[in-house]
Amino acid sequence: MLRFLIKLLVACACVGTLSAQDYQLYNHDVQVHGFASQGFVTTNGNNWLTMKSGDGVGSGQFTDFGGNVSIQVTDKLLVGAQVYDRNLGQLGKWHPQLDWAVASYKFKPWLRIRGGKVKTVIGLYNDTQDLDFLHTFALMPQSVYPTDVRDVTLAHLGGDVYGDIPLGEKGGTLSYTAFVGHRQDSRYGGYAYLIQSNGSTFNSMGGLQYGADLRWATPVKGLLVGVSRMNEKPTLKYGAGTPGAATLKATSDWTNQFYAQYTWKKLVVDSEYRRYYVSALANGGPFGLQTDVRGWYVAASYQIAKRFTVGSYYSRYSIYVPDNYLIPPGNGHNYDKVVSLRYDVNRFVNVKVEGHFMDGYGMPDDFPNGFYSVDNQQGLKPNTNALVIKTSFKF
Repeated sequence: MLRFLIKLLVACACVGTLSAQDYQLYNHDVQVHGFASQGFVTTNGNNWLTMKSGDGVGSGQFTDFGGNVSIQVTDKLLVGAQVYDRNLGQLGKWHPQLDWAVASYKFKPWLRIRGGKVKTVIGLYNDTQDLDFLHTFALMPQSVYPTDVRDVTLAHLGGDVYGDIPLGEKGGTLSYTAFVGHRQDSRYGGYAYLIQSNGSTFNSMGGLQYGADLRWATPVKGLLVGVSRMNEKPTLKYGAGTPGAATLKATSDWTNQFYAQYTWKKLVVDSEYRRYYVSALANGGPFGLQTDVRGWYVAASYQIAKRFTVGSYYSRYSIYVPDNYLIPPGNGHNYDKVVSLRYDVNRFVNVKVEGHFMDGYGMPDDFPNGFYSVDNQQGLKPNTNALVIKTSFKF
């Protein structure tokens, strides 16, 4: 805890001298931005998010930072990229990655394209997970945005077609995104950690990914509704101590997501429902697995003063595995009640204090969702309370 507080004070002292940098390069606008955060997590028993959070002391292994640069090449062409690194318990492990790198071209407001490593637009917040300073909460609802798998959900390697279609004064605005590309999991993410914790070797996981998002800024002031769909065809290559010994290939892998958001003055209320289903065959069949994951949340935040925002959400996660050959059948859940306070020290720095009151822990040996049996050798307790403190800065 002492180390965390020292890091917090140093960050707050230093960041006041930073600001976003704008340059001119051969008459082109260049913008350079960066961000970093340091967190501390303590729980009342169960270790969470691969950290030793329940040892009575807590863990400060909750650090990330990144930097990005963008260049307005022409009025219609924009290029940019972001490098990111994190250490979250056993995830990330200080291995930097290219978060995104994209070129975007505007033909018309209703017709734009972008390509490269592109942020995946699905749901309200998937493509803004890296913008912590925009969010009230230290941790987004884990039923829909699990931080364990941020490395694979944030972006895809491919291209998008997107745009905004005005529907008139009484129709609002319709925004669409259609994407296709390649998914590639990190060796330092939640899926790899889960496989390795079960005694196997993680070699690679990736494949085709395509989908669409449709959102409507309705004529009702402040009301946004939307729907997303994503299909994937990943192949997992793993082995029990022998690289390349086995494969698990998806025959059906899809996500449906529905969402709504209402903004009124200083109040923001939003809700999302997500269903993820996967069916896969091992080594060409006939053995395989099925997993059905469902999550939803309702959240609200309110700015009570110039520098203070309070928020709360209820997040509900469930997983069902039928009787199959690779994973024992079962049901699991994690219901999370959250209260949060955000204090903006200045326009660069904020501090968030958050309480989590959780019932259940999912299926810790079968799907990454914060709790892992390997981190809880003494066995998992049915309930977990957590305190999260996080400071972030940007320039």
